[in-house]
Amino acid sequence: MNSINVKKSKLPILYSFRRCPYAMRARLALLVSKIEVEIREVLLKEKPLEFLEVSASATVPCLVTDTDVIDESLDIMIWALKIHDPENWLDVPSHGYTLIEEFDGPFKEALDKTKYSSRYPDTNSEESKKIAAAFLHNLETQLNEGYISSKQPTLVDFALLPFIRQFANIDYAWFS
Repeated sequence: MNSINVKKSKLPILYSFRRCPYAMRARLALLVSKIEVEIREVLLKEKPLEFLEVSASATVPCLVTDTDVIDESLDIMIWALKIHDPENWLDVPSHGYTLIEEFDGPFKEALDKTKYSSRYPDTNSEESKKIAAAFLHNLETQLNEGYISSKQPTLVDFALLPFIRQFANIDYAWFS
């Protein structure tokens, strides 16, 4: 989080992109925490100057509050849930943050190399698909009554959900 001097606005501003899995996870936490925000959709090919002036990374999601800029989706989730966590999403199992790191790192890399194979001409997309699938098979062994290592949904479930959805949509028949 970076401290900034922002003129007071009525609501925090969330710069978002509808199909971005990082933005989806931030929006899920904002929704469950019942925090109202002004959503400003960003066209990634035409990023508005006001967005670029506040986002150090120039990526979505980016949440601008009266006092801070939060430029990472997981940080936005935690910020929102610390304000109001009606479903106890912050009751994360001990290895939950490690799972999120694995999905944000190696899984997302394999996902991208599968989905956007034309961007990675030196990579075998089928091999990348197998790597991503291995993460999901491992994850499946950790399911407990439908949730990841818990009897209720937590931050981990919703932090991973948009990426699993994105992977499934590459080839839904195969995924099923």
